[in-house]
Amino acid sequence: MTSLDLDAVAGTFAEVRDLTVGVEEEFSILDPDTHDLAPRFEELRAAADADELLRESITGELISSEIEIISGIGEDMDDALARQRERRRRLFALAAAGGATLGATGTHPWADYRTQPIIDTEHYRRVERDLKYVAWRNNTFSLHVHVGVRDIDRAVRVCDRLRPVLPLLLAISANSPYLDGRDSGLQSARTQSFTRSFPRCGIPDAFGGWRAYREYIDFLCRTGSIVEFTQVWWSVRPHFSFGTVEVRICDAQSTASESEALASLMAACIAQAARDVDEGVRFTDPAPRLIEENLWRAIRYGLDGRLIDLEQACEYPAREAIERLCAWTAPVRAELAIDPAFPERNGAQRQRQLIEAGASREEVFAAAIEETRATYAQEVRV
Repeated sequence: MTSLDLDAVAGTFAEVRDLTVGVEEEFSILDPDTHDLAPRFEELRAAADADELLRESITGELISSEIEIISGIGEDMDDALARQRERRRRLFALAAAGGATLGATGTHPWADYRTQPIIDTEHYRRVERDLKYVAWRNNTFSLHVHVGVRDIDRAVRVCDRLRPVLPLLLAISANSPYLDGRDSGLQSARTQSFTRSFPRCGIPDAFGGWRAYREYIDFLCRTGSIVEFTQVWWSVRPHFSFGTVEVRICDAQSTASESEALASLMAACIAQAARDVDEGVRFTDPAPRLIEENLWRAIRYGLDGRLIDLEQACEYPAREAIERLCAWTAPVRAELAIDPAFPERNGAQRQRQLIEAGASREEVFAAAIEETRATYAQEVRV
């Protein structure tokens, strides 16, 4: 999974089938009574060994109070979601049987990062050793989507085209106003905590193709900066082991329907970017400083704010991000039968509405936990 055999990467991407889909959802593990983070990953991981499907679908993510469920390779979006629904159902049943609750917000509202144990794997021992405070501070939960993209040069160019799209996806997904026991005033405190802190993270440079990207990875290896490619934490990246383009900008979603809608839109964006590359659609890489303006606005205001049309140099209501991305991806969505539907308010907006009505942080989090319990534990249709 973490190979740095760069000579093998082209072969991996040459063999994949276009537009397969994989979904990865991260959940917090909670005490059912207090809703505090509960470091019980190893216990749930061991219990999952009795379930042949879960055994291959559960993985850890840095801290012992976090658990990830992965769909594996879906033939298309519908197949990936069907696979993920069954795995979720079993995961939530496993957690309930073990006396745990699962949460799905981008951050935990009041957890003390100083008390969270790191899981004992070679990869995460290395992460902790190399990053120290930056690793300890990262108690965050997100949604990732992989789409198969044949040809590594093409995959890098797809990543380039997705750079200005990433802040729009983040604004749509914003679901983490709380951090360190207080209202952060942000819509995605997760992004500020993780993306702004980790090295080689956030919006990548535009590389133009595999040659430049390979030179960059080779530079990191030769200078002792990384020893495995997953230490490149960009918000979009070619995944060397899977032959996919992976988008990893979004907060975890409190409801299953939102997670599925967002995953579907993310997959459609990757597919449309690939189509645009194939058809030679005109594209100019925006300067990083311009994309950063939209990234900050997505972090701070989510869908409540205004984003910038980088080509026209004018603002528009952030809520229009959904309409704009759906319009851009309409050709591939029609072919792939992808039609995501989003609620009137996203997770951060619903939490903010409760906050403004006088609810305590405990009440706000409890409401989000109930949304998660009521939707993820059963099959949900978008």
